[in-house]
Amino acid sequence: MTGMSRRAVLSSMGAAGAAVSVPGLLTACSSSSDGGDTANAGKELAPWPAYRPAPGAKPDLPPTDQGVQPGYTSYPADLTSSVARTPGDGSTVRVMSVTFGTPPKEAAQNRFWQAIEKALGVKVEFTIIPQTDYQQKMATVMAGDPDSLPDIINVFTGFVLPREAEFVQRRAQDLTPFLSGKAVRDYPNLAGIPTHAWRDMGRIGGRIYGVPLERPVTGSTLWLNQKQFTDAGMAEGWTSDDFAAVAKGGTRGKTYALGASADSLFGNAVHSAAHNAPQRWAVDKDGTFHANYTDERFKASVAFQAQLRKDGYYHPDATSLSTPDLETLFYNGTVGSMQNGFGAYQHLYADAEGLMSPAPALPYSVAGTPGGHVAARRSFGYTILKKAKKERIEMLLRLLDYLAAPFGTKEWELTHFGLEDVHFTRGKDGSPQPNKLGEVENNTNLPFKYLAEAPQVLFLPGRPDDVRALHAWQQKAVPVTIRDASYGLQSRTNTRRGTTLRASMDDTVTAVIAGRASLSDYDAAVEEWRSGGGDKMAEEYAEEHAALT
Repeated sequence: MTGMSRRAVLSSMGAAGAAVSVPGLLTACSSSSDGGDTANAGKELAPWPAYRPAPGAKPDLPPTDQGVQPGYTSYPADLTSSVARTPGDGSTVRVMSVTFGTPPKEAAQNRFWQAIEKALGVKVEFTIIPQTDYQQKMATVMAGDPDSLPDIINVFTGFVLPREAEFVQRRAQDLTPFLSGKAVRDYPNLAGIPTHAWRDMGRIGGRIYGVPLERPVTGSTLWLNQKQFTDAGMAEGWTSDDFAAVAKGGTRGKTYALGASADSLFGNAVHSAAHNAPQRWAVDKDGTFHANYTDERFKASVAFQAQLRKDGYYHPDATSLSTPDLETLFYNGTVGSMQNGFGAYQHLYADAEGLMSPAPALPYSVAGTPGGHVAARRSFGYTILKKAKKERIEMLLRLLDYLAAPFGTKEWELTHFGLEDVHFTRGKDGSPQPNKLGEVENNTNLPFKYLAEAPQVLFLPGRPDDVRALHAWQQKAVPVTIRDASYGLQSRTNTRRGTTLRASMDDTVTAVIAGRASLSDYDAAVEEWRSGGGDKMAEEYAEEHAALT
């Protein structure tokens, strides 16, 4: 894939960065019923699926128990098969998923779509929802006739959907009998999804309702124009003062060291982690939960960013840029950095080819304390199934099992790159290189990967040195990741009011950094957040945590 052609595609793509919360969007649609008791506290807890790694290609760079990913410096020479037979039964399966790509051509004109259907042995009717429309569409689905639900639904965790757990418990198939414990071994690739992904997806009422999309532990990352930051004095082991000095040195004229998009709070996740603030929620030794907003380290990170913005180191349009537009400014050198998920490396390196060299930043220290890095939710989202007869559920799970085939298998290659000589050709190292059709027909625009996927690996076609560098960076970043302690826990207050409460605080944080509000305004907003439901969420999370530990 050439850098120019990929950038052309990106210019029309939706952002794959942080999701925007829309206050109260689903409240009216989901307030007709309180649903069942979704809490796990006091329930008999279904055992997590018994993990057994699915056989794939042996990595060149080993993973670690802490979460460093396996790395591949070349594409496997001999692909294996992980699925013995066609999983489908010839029926029609209705599917719904979020996408960050462009709308695909219809199945009749889409050879990638047709190839996946043939491999699965079903006809797929795919409802594909752009990220910006996801909440509104889910509102309609959640409030609609249960008989009209799609067979397979991707629940994207980039948003808090009010009453999400109640909806899933009421309308989705309880998968506990099919997946809990050793039962999952009827689906070997689903058994290859590590326990941490199921844990961060969480149970509902003690039961298992979904299949998680596993993600690496390294989350929101500050991506740098490596030369620009090195020339400005960046060095490993830098401090917050060093960071400010480098930002100053990397800013001149209409070139800014720091870029941000409208939904990133000026990249606050990266800076709050460097200040060792909780990433939304932390649990104390006595089991008490407290939120980032109430932590002085989080407030200090906001003040630090406000000074960086006041000093002119941020691009002046930081509160209005879309992620695609910010990436364009990053590639052309207008901004020297941007926050994005770690997984963005999969396109950043190719898109920047010939323009600049991207690299992930290590956290800076604050007042002598080494900084932390954001830990991602190990479940990017999860997939639920419409209630159906046992045979139908087993067939749908076989489809997901196929889609979860590991790296190094023929199934993985098909679902990620399509057909050889149709969607891709082989590079010198044997890796798939998308052609023009593959840049349009792929699993970004037709996101089967958001229904089920094997644990991700570090791999960049034809870029072994970049893979080695990313693996070495993870070895330093993974041990200092800071996890949101609420992952996998249920809070009725959060599902009902969390979106509105968080949006209000996000607005305040943005306003303080932008210079439109003061830190005293921030303090007042925190008190309102606490009384409006924040303290209640802390109580509910603490109760859940105590029941699960």
